[in-house]
Amino acid sequence: MQHTLHHAARFLRQPLSISIATLMSTTVLAQSSAPLDTLQVIAESLNNSDSVVEEETLERYQADDLGDIFDQDPQVNVGGALGIAQKLYVRGVEDPLLNVTIDGASQSGSLFHHTGRLGVDPALLKRVEVSSGAGRATEGPGALGGSVRFVTKDPDDLLRDGERFGGLISTGTGTNPEGYRVSTTLFGRINDQWSAMGTLVKRDQQRFEDGNGVAQAGTDAQQQLGQLKLLGDFDAQRFSLSHEVRQDEGTRAQRPQWTVSDFNRLYTLDAERQTTTLNYRLRPQNQSWLDLEATLYHTTAEVEQNVADRWGRYFGESETTGVTVANTSRLGAHQITYGVDYRDDEVNAGNEENPAQERESGGIAGVFVQDSIDLTDVLRLSAGARYDRYRLTDNSGLSYREDDVSPNIDVEWDVTDSIMLTAGHARAFRGPKAHDAFKLEGASNALDLRGEQARNSEIGAQFEQGPWLLSAELYHSTIEDVIADPLGRPTVYQNVGDLKSEGFLLSAHYQWQALSAGLSFHHNDIEINGQPLTVYEYNGLGNTIGDTWTANVDYQINPDWQVGWRGQFVEGIDALETSVGTISKPGYGIHDAYVRWLPTSNEDLAITLTANNLFDKQYLDHASNASYEHIAGYEGIVGLSDPGRDVRVGVSLRF
Repeated sequence: MQHTLHHAARFLRQPLSISIATLMSTTVLAQSSAPLDTLQVIAESLNNSDSVVEEETLERYQADDLGDIFDQDPQVNVGGALGIAQKLYVRGVEDPLLNVTIDGASQSGSLFHHTGRLGVDPALLKRVEVSSGAGRATEGPGALGGSVRFVTKDPDDLLRDGERFGGLISTGTGTNPEGYRVSTTLFGRINDQWSAMGTLVKRDQQRFEDGNGVAQAGTDAQQQLGQLKLLGDFDAQRFSLSHEVRQDEGTRAQRPQWTVSDFNRLYTLDAERQTTTLNYRLRPQNQSWLDLEATLYHTTAEVEQNVADRWGRYFGESETTGVTVANTSRLGAHQITYGVDYRDDEVNAGNEENPAQERESGGIAGVFVQDSIDLTDVLRLSAGARYDRYRLTDNSGLSYREDDVSPNIDVEWDVTDSIMLTAGHARAFRGPKAHDAFKLEGASNALDLRGEQARNSEIGAQFEQGPWLLSAELYHSTIEDVIADPLGRPTVYQNVGDLKSEGFLLSAHYQWQALSAGLSFHHNDIEINGQPLTVYEYNGLGNTIGDTWTANVDYQINPDWQVGWRGQFVEGIDALETSVGTISKPGYGIHDAYVRWLPTSNEDLAITLTANNLFDKQYLDHASNASYEHIAGYEGIVGLSDPGRDVRVGVSLRF
């Protein structure tokens, strides 16, 4: 550990000096002001997530895609550079091994292994919650590597006291890629109980240039988003009904996560997601045993690619329908959450003549209970378990049935008023499920295919005193009998071995009046059967990422002006041994900065200037597909470089 920290400190000497100098100079000037919203890195209690990204952070840096959302969290990485190709990793584990939801609606389908599977627009988001590693029973079924919960805005988040109607218009432009975005939201109160909102978003972006000024073919995009939400609030009861449609169109490389080449030519590739969600909550006053939440959802996701000079149009579609019902009872020192969930998944694929000629279907039924107990004033325990039963009928007509129990236990101890220690162990089970739509044709499952079993152990410490919050966390996770289709032909999904992810996270945060600053370091080793894991060899499992530092400084100059900076610094990996040869992942340091101005001294009008990749760094994100060009037989297999400097100007008007 000391060797790693020594090299990381040397690697970051210059940017850290800048941030420390900024911290010292702005502390002298700091004025009394409301505390700034910042990224939480370590949970403060068993019921919280490991990290939370708030709406304010997304607005300051004018987030446009998945990568912009998580740039401040060293445990979360997004690779792919292009929106439709972006894949998310938590502690090196790829998002198909996570439980991802939008307002409680599971995003479980996988369409094309060379694209991402999460279409989320930051314009809708109120916050994003990340739980790392197998954890509580309430995280949902199959959360082998953790969970990510996207929470969108409600009308009540936008309506002010006594206000009946309002609107929000936001527009912006950027230099790299050149383009524009326009977002319009109307919200209103129908009566004292019912309110509604509607949002339309349009983005049109040209191809971007990397840090060397080279235009990257296949990176243009046109995106449209529409959402309607109806909210009913009857004190003890609360209803929320929403429908969202998101489209992403453009001419992309056949394999969008790689650069364009002779064997990876440009074709049209379009994607669409539609999600309908009904949420209900019943929380009567003076009823400690009843706090009921229910979610009913339906999601369809589609990808269409027209490989015109070969096989023509090809379609992939996933459809998910599910329900979750949970109740929380508070009985003395106990807070018990228990419930059931069910999900039905179907994946289809085909061509223009027969768009559903390939098909797989599966389902999950589960029951769960989680009890949080205040043992004493300084000692808290959380323990629970869930039972899940999986079924799958694959494209060959074979049926699989798997079930198991996933227990967990966590403890928190307030050693002093300033020091808290935590420890926990959890298991998570996932049975065989429907696979990648674009691989259904010609793919099969091993006859002896078994379910996957994750085990996650963590210990942590937190120190909080005055303006300082310091934390440390050490974790070790394994996923036994992980399912994948190894590189090469034929495509056979099988239990390929054991995946291991282990590492540690160190974090420091400083908050004093108008000044907020943070510094975090994350080290992760992820392996499969003792060998480093890469996204090219085992698509859908994980990726090796170098030691990562993130830093941020935010300062409220006065009520009208706010400035900030954040940096992400990733140490290079010189020689990574893979099954096809040795590759390298060069290190990089990225700086982003923003200035936010409220000309009317309130949020009715906001003007934001953001510079991402301020120093125009040329780099290939470690979460992207690495370069294999130097290996004979793998020429042209190289991930898409990230954009160079991008200056964004945004104006938001509320009426």
